[in-house]
Amino acid sequence: MEILNRKARYDYEIFEKYIAGIVLTGTEIKSIREGKCNLKDSYIIINNNEAFVLNMHISNYEKGSFNNLDEKRTRKLLLNKKEILKINEKIKVKGYTIIPLKLFLQNSKAKLEIGICKGKHTYDKRETIKERDIKRDVNKQFKYL
Repeated sequence: MEILNRKARYDYEIFEKYIAGIVLTGTEIKSIREGKCNLKDSYIIINNNEAFVLNMHISNYEKGSFNNLDEKRTRKLLLNKKEILKINEKIKVKGYTIIPLKLFLQNSKAKLEIGICKGKHTYDKRETIKERDIKRDVNKQFKYL
């Protein structure tokens, strides 16, 4: 089961990817297993050599009662110190940011694929749409052959 951030690939140019663990509570992981998570407007910050994901929406678990926490709370990411320092050096360059790309389960643990990205201009976005349309047309033609 994967939850993708589709907007990220359209709005940003991705340079590097990392896989990070994420600290969750019991009701949050149950909601993720049901697929009730949204990465759309989330981003990652590094504070005191620790990485945190902000604005990631995990819906409340229906059977959770008082154990449910705030849906958009700040969650800590689990990365090696070397990885955090390397990422921190790269985002000091103007225009670079860290965006979550995909949330998935691996051995019953939630993992977050994060990417070091740079925002695209509108002409870059048009180029992306054009490439996608060309790919689709080529695939259609191969399908009929």
